[in-house]
This record gives sequence, C-alpha cells and structure tokens, in this order.
Amino acid sequence: MPEDRCARFALVLQPEFSLTTLTIATEALRIANQNSGQRLFDWQIVSEDGGNVRASSGLWFAADCDLASAEIADVTLLFEGNLPTQHLSKHLLGYLRRAARFGSVVGGLDSAAYALSQTGLVGTETSPEVVLHWEAVPSFREWFPDARPLNRIFQLTQNRAQCAGGIATLDLMLELIARFASEAMANEVANALIHTRRGSHTRQRSDQSFYGEPLKPSARIVSLMKDNLDTPLALEELSFRLSMPSRTMSRICKATFGVSPMRLYLRIRLQAARNFLFYEEHSIKEIAEATGFSYPATFSRCFQNQFGQSPSQFRLRLRQKQRFAEHPEIHRLVESGYSSGG
Repeated sequence: MPEDRCARFALVLQPEFSLTTLTIATEALRIANQNSGQRLFDWQIVSEDGGNVRASSGLWFAADCDLASAEIADVTLLFEGNLPTQHLSKHLLGYLRRAARFGSVVGGLDSAAYALSQTGLVGTETSPEVVLHWEAVPSFREWFPDARPLNRIFQLTQNRAQCAGGIATLDLMLELIARFASEAMANEVANALIHTRRGSHTRQRSDQSFYGEPLKPSARIVSLMKDNLDTPLALEELSFRLSMPSRTMSRICKATFGVSPMRLYLRIRLQAARNFLFYEEHSIKEIAEATGFSYPATFSRCFQNQFGQSPSQFRLRLRQKQRFAEHPEIHRLVESGYSSGG
C-alpha cells in the first residue's frame, strides 16, 4: 500500500450484529489515527440497503452507504450476531465475493462464518478452517459439515480475517493495524485500551474441544455428549468410549455439575435445541430429531420443564421481537391507533 494512502475498511453490518465488536473495531482504528497524528485508517459503515441497522442491544446505527455504492476496501469485515442465517441474500454474498476478487482482505466476526462459508471463501475442501463464536459451532456444523471450526479467538491470513467476536475483536484489529501500519502502533493502541495482545492460537475456551484437543475428564464427558446429540448414547456406551468407569463418570458429573451424567446429557441436548431455535429455521420436528428426541411431544415436554415455555412459544416470542425491530416507528404508530389506516 502506498505510504501516502490510508488503509480503507468496509464494516458491513447485519441485523442483530454485536455492538461490542463494532465499538472495539472502530475505536482501535480511531486511536491509531489519533495517536499517530495522521489518517492511517478510514472506514465506512455499510448496510445492504443503506438503511439503519439494529444491533443485538436494541440500538440502531446509520450506514454511510449501501452495498451497491460501497467502494472496494483494503479490508472488508462482516459484523454478524444472532441471526447468521436469516439475511444471507444473493446481494450480500455477491458483494463479499466481489471484494475478494478485487484483493480485499475479506472476513467477519462472531457468526459471520455462515456467510463466508456460503460464499465459498472459507469452509471449503481446499480451505476448511473457520473461526466463529463457540456457541454457534454445533448449529454451524449442521449447515457446513465439511468445514473445520477452530478453537481459537481469530485467524488472519493473507486474504481472510476471521474472529470469534467479543473482546477477541480487538486482538484481530491489532493484527490488522500491525499489518497496515506497524507493530509499534498496534502495541500503542493495545496500551491505550488497557489490553495485552493475544496470539491467534489463543483458545476461546479452555474447557471445550473443537477437534481433538486434550481435555480434563469433565470436559471430555461434555464434549462426547455434544458430539452425539442426534443419537444419544447410553451410560454404558459413554463409559466405554471415554474409557472411564460409569461410577467415576457419575462422581465427576455430580462434583462438577451437580447432576447425574444422563441428566447432564439431557440438559446439553435441550440447550442445543434452544440454539437451533434461535439460529435456524428448522421445524420443531427436525430440531427434535437433531437433538435425539424420537417424538416432538417428548421434546416439547422436556423443553417446557427446562425453560418454562414450549419450543413453539420460544420461537414465536423470538420472531415477534425480531418483527418489531423492523421499522419500530411504524409498529408504534399502529399500536397507538395513529396509523393512516386507523
């Protein structure tokens, strides 16, 4: 990049994106500019249609432009969150592919791996590695079984930038600042934000395995259960696969989680079902089957006991919340009786 030109970032916001990630990303770039006394970085806030975008916190953010008018940037980052599969439009996917063709470092944060994998930019046979928030990994595997989610906070290659989100956003941004400015500037920004830089191989969670990492016994038990949601294993089979006596397993589960192994297994399956309801558009029957329930009625009863509402009630309330997030001023007028049709 020529010395007289600043590095340009396109920050693409998707509905229900994480406000934390956007704040951290823009603050890191701002501090680099402020401390250098130069315009090292420039950035645009982009939305699909150029309109305001609602963050998961409920706050709305104005975009500088839409996808059609956004300039190709040096770095293109997609900011995703709670709705990673519901806004994968052809327009968005085409924009990401076009940015990659023109040499932009293309990536995303939190659950952006869904869109990046849908474009074929990551998660392919030749480039299977992806990074996304650990909560979204089970659901992601249903969509992209050939991809390989990594248990790390971020990954930056020559032309891809992937991050699990949250505070890890800062670690990715510092690496990008080091690439386009200098290591000294990256460390200066880290100091300004009272942060100690972490390497890309830092694990998201020490108690969770993504692919074959050594774990302590309690984490091994949970990992095996999570890997066998659709066809739950009997206690004897769990014991055999873990090479752990069932009595030992019961003692560990009681001491660590306060419940028996099979009760723990049920809770893990129900939490996975809740995540499917949150992220996906599968039917209740499909979700029941994916989490090891032979009958939807049994699934609904267990879900009700665990979360105080049925799966359909949970999904309905979630969708109502999302619906009212679209054009809230119109919903307010309608509810108040001041709509033009009232």
